[in-house]
Amino acid sequence: MVNVIEVCRVAPAPELPSSASPKSFPLTFFDLLWLRFPPVQQLLFYEIPSPNRPLFDSIISKLKHSLSLTLHHFFPLCGNLTWPKDSPKPILNYVHGDGVSLTVAESNMDFYHLSSNDFREATECQPLIPNLEVSHEQASVMALQVTVFPNSGFCIGITTHHAVLDGKTIMSFVNSWAQICKTDLPSIAPEHTPFFDRTDIKDPAGLDAIYLNEWLKHGGPNNRSLMIWDRPIPLGAVRCTFEVGREGIGKLRKSVSGGDQSKRISTFSLICGYTWACLEKAKEIRDKEALLVFNVDCRPRLKPSVHPSYFGNCIARRYVAVETEEVLGENGVCVAVEAIIEAVKGVEDGFLDGAETWVSAINNTEKSAKITGVAGSPRFEVYTIDFGWGTPRKVEVTSIDKARAMSLSATKDGKGVEIALVLKKQEMEAFASFFSKGLQSL
Repeated sequence: MVNVIEVCRVAPAPELPSSASPKSFPLTFFDLLWLRFPPVQQLLFYEIPSPNRPLFDSIISKLKHSLSLTLHHFFPLCGNLTWPKDSPKPILNYVHGDGVSLTVAESNMDFYHLSSNDFREATECQPLIPNLEVSHEQASVMALQVTVFPNSGFCIGITTHHAVLDGKTIMSFVNSWAQICKTDLPSIAPEHTPFFDRTDIKDPAGLDAIYLNEWLKHGGPNNRSLMIWDRPIPLGAVRCTFEVGREGIGKLRKSVSGGDQSKRISTFSLICGYTWACLEKAKEIRDKEALLVFNVDCRPRLKPSVHPSYFGNCIARRYVAVETEEVLGENGVCVAVEAIIEAVKGVEDGFLDGAETWVSAINNTEKSAKITGVAGSPRFEVYTIDFGWGTPRKVEVTSIDKARAMSLSATKDGKGVEIALVLKKQEMEAFASFFSKGLQSL
């Protein structure tokens, strides 16, 4: 279904002036948290209903050239993660000649089916996702794939190592690449220019050492492996996308607040709480306690605050736990939303409280199916990413194929929220019913 035409490495443009990007730096505790976590994977589908083969050839050529110009600003993405024996922790290192792996492929699959909101088998998109080169001794940071669908369009697949960059940094790179490709100018917007100085990341609690010890004993003792976890896609899993528009968000907010207009409820808390409650109802096997985990950006919360375009991970994890019976009850959505609101408030009071247990918690829940995660963010505005051939027809966070998580993004019109899920077919059908009926009843 996918024919690989070319596999190459794209290096930073050599003809540009010397970059200010560092060629090597160690990971912070924010990075170490994700050392063996599965990579982040995204697919961006662009519709071009043209049988013109030279057009697609020019698209590939332009994407390659603009990628090289963009990597000049993001040198670390070309490097590799290693853990030298004389280093207490892993190091991200770039040497001259390094580049990002780019696969060019052609597919005869149904472009419009893959980029729809309807039920699709979760495995269908896997051939469009580039593999990240990872071994015990070394791990690549990024891999890319451009797949052409003749007469339909093309898809850009992006796989990134979670221990090197978080969602905000990934989107800064993608937006910069799109801008350079569209304008054919080598400069990028100030808000996307990566900030590499790590001196503002303080570690008074010694989280570096705590996380390293956790990873060393996981599969250890003294296991310095850089291999990341590989989860199988659940048998029979399907993908589906749901939307809540501005009107639905307003009705949901009114329902949860009880009409109290002074009660501030964020769209994030509303959508996560409502989706979470529907997911718990749709589960075939339930636990006594329902668990949700989401990440928050720490850049503005650190003291002193970190530059908004800081390159790397700078996110904290928040866990939410409620009794499953309460979520399944008549006021289940309100219970779920209120629990998330309290967790968000905790971020302002002390976002690193309990951080010493985060790696051990990840290890303990790695094989657990009862926890629901949240990926992506409506703030990333993924449907505005234009490489010069229009905005995306569809954007998928395919990392959720192997993890029980919801992926959030803004809708194409920017007025609502899009929720993507991967579940067993029977659970997805039940979820779809609870989700639509709940909104209709408001």
